Amino acid sequence: MLKPFYQNELMEAGCDEAGRGCLAGPVFAAAVILPINFNHPLLNDSKQVTEKNRNELRLIIEESAIAFAVASIDNVEIDKINILKASFKAMHMAIDKLKKKPQLLLIDGNRFYTYKKTPHRCIIQGDAIYTSIAAASILAKTYRDDYMLKLHKKFPQYSWDNNKGYGTLAHRKAIEQHGQCKFHRKSFRLRPIEPVLFNTNS
Repeated sequence: MLKPFYQNELMEAGCDEAGRGCLAGPVFAAAVILPINFNHPLLNDSKQVTEKNRNELRLIIEESAIAFAVASIDNVEIDKINILKASFKAMHMAIDKLKKKPQLLLIDGNRFYTYKKTPHRCIIQGDAIYTSIAAASILAKTYRDDYMLKLHKKFPQYSWDNNKGYGTLAHRKAIEQHGQCKFHRKSFRLRPIEPVLFNTNS
């Protein structure tokens, strides 16, 4: 069961990103401030929630949040500054957009660049521990998925409707066949496609 808050004296915002490990598209980040009594049985780390439930939760989070914001950094800037810096920059941009200013930031992961003078806590697998980080993970994931679905209509050969830009076998085979497009991250190394070995004795 998710914990409602890290402490009870300062207003907390949970922050998380989506798309850090993708071969194409932007990285998205979200920041969410929730009421202390917020709870929903479906809420969890976005990777543990079905697509249908993620979309349902997104509406509930946006209606219930004290404040929320989403921001993104595109693949061109990711290639310029690297994905780690781009992830932190997207989080900073999301925090900038919050209508209420948090007094403490809860960051999913083990690293973060300090945001102005606001204290933060890095929490490994925080999206499976704290409600506000889980909510941020849902927003970042659903906003990014929606964006990749729009890109899929322009570049259907990469099957972004299914892989959302991650390096699945189908995606890597499509890159091998069609090359990269303008939305691919050129600085990311492609894993070689391993040949299938057949047992000739069978």
